[in-house]
Amino acid sequence: MGNDDLGTLRRFARRRPIRRTNVTVLVLAAAAPFAPVDQEYLFEARQMQALSFAVHIPLVCFGIAFPAFVLFMEGLWLRTGDPVYRTIAKRWSKVMLALFAVGVVTGTILSFELGLLWPSFMATFGEVFGLGFTLEGFSFFVEAIFIAIYVYGWDRLSPRAHFATGVPVAIAGFTGSLMVISVNAWMNNPSGFALEGGRVTDVEPLAALFGNDYLWHELVHMYLAAYIVAGFLTAGVYAWAWLRGRRGRYERVALVVPLTVAAVASPVQIVVGDWAAREVAREQPVKLAALEGLHETEEGAPVHLLGWYDGEEVRYGIELPQLLSLLASHDPGARVEGLEEVPADERPPVNVVRVAFQTMVGIGFALAAISLVYLVVWLRRRRLPRSRWFYRALVAAGPLSVVALVAGWVTTEVGRQPWVVYGHMRTEEAVTGADGIPVGYASLVLVYAGLLIAVAWILRRLARAPVEVAAGPRGVAPLLSGGTRPDERELPE
Repeated sequence: MGNDDLGTLRRFARRRPIRRTNVTVLVLAAAAPFAPVDQEYLFEARQMQALSFAVHIPLVCFGIAFPAFVLFMEGLWLRTGDPVYRTIAKRWSKVMLALFAVGVVTGTILSFELGLLWPSFMATFGEVFGLGFTLEGFSFFVEAIFIAIYVYGWDRLSPRAHFATGVPVAIAGFTGSLMVISVNAWMNNPSGFALEGGRVTDVEPLAALFGNDYLWHELVHMYLAAYIVAGFLTAGVYAWAWLRGRRGRYERVALVVPLTVAAVASPVQIVVGDWAAREVAREQPVKLAALEGLHETEEGAPVHLLGWYDGEEVRYGIELPQLLSLLASHDPGARVEGLEEVPADERPPVNVVRVAFQTMVGIGFALAAISLVYLVVWLRRRRLPRSRWFYRALVAAGPLSVVALVAGWVTTEVGRQPWVVYGHMRTEEAVTGADGIPVGYASLVLVYAGLLIAVAWILRRLARAPVEVAAGPRGVAPLLSGGTRPDERELPE
């Protein structure tokens, strides 16, 4: 055992207090495992994993939220008999199938990368979180089977039987993502196992995956993000059509439903973000310090908007006194640990984390502002906003929501560095020693570029398909029925 290994063990012991009688056992047991391999392309391996994740996670959002949108539309049709709802549900179900197919490809790549790029991680801890991936696999097969039945079953099954086949799709989208999120929560706050002689023992998979306090805020945060992303992206498509003069009843219904969902979720997400910040302060104080660039431990710690961390302090930022302490503990005078509390090699790349976090928060507040404008007009006047600027903002909100989503996961994952399993295994200890990472990286970029082109082509063809809807029945809610209102035919600047 080298001096570096002993230093790591001492730091681990300081962070997680244990009985003095167990120190010797811990040192002997942990001496052999997790030896770093000679991998000069560690950064490229991390970039490959990050690229796959950034491509896959927006598709996960649609897998979570979009089946609920489709079923809601079909449910309205079953209740009212209005064919507009059925038309939208049927068209959206084709989009749902196309995105699911792409998600299968990106999810498979992501799964293979875990084993190929991080073999020590999988070999050492696989039996702890393997149950989560197993259940995720079952969810995937259920979703694949029933999504095919659902899309194929239009005009072939009775209306109620067809609706019933969509319910497992929505449930499987929820459970599959739940399993993956539970694994990620475990990586941030590992529990449910012990290490003896470099091997994992006393494994309690259910406790590790579902008894983890870190899971619940991460789960709620991600599910709200899924409805925000799917809602704003879908609404943005019809806002674009609205700006181009297509303002019929079909466009209004297809705009109002996802926009309403996203508008309700966006302000709630700010509250959940506060909950997440307090959990991070409790479980990962180094990550919290990196979010702000707080070098020295202090009471009444501030937040700096913008600026750049130079290794000791944030320069050129706008200081908001005591805000970090308030966010971390709901106490403006609370003590917040700084980056100085841990050695330099245990600190994440601060500026990457700060920029990602502030990007996520800034876009989150912008989306909440758009949502409030819509909700106020809707509740007070029972109509859509008239200004063209609102619809332009709505078109931009879709891509911005994806940027915020990816920035949030950068905050979570990069903020955990240098640990792949927090406090137990460093990323450099988990990476493969195999050659060929640059070749794999280049191949991955080409694959995703091809997928992007294919998805754009498929969605464009689906969007250009003619919409044929019979006249709807009377008695349906005004904003979801009838022709365009006179005051909505022209949108002032």
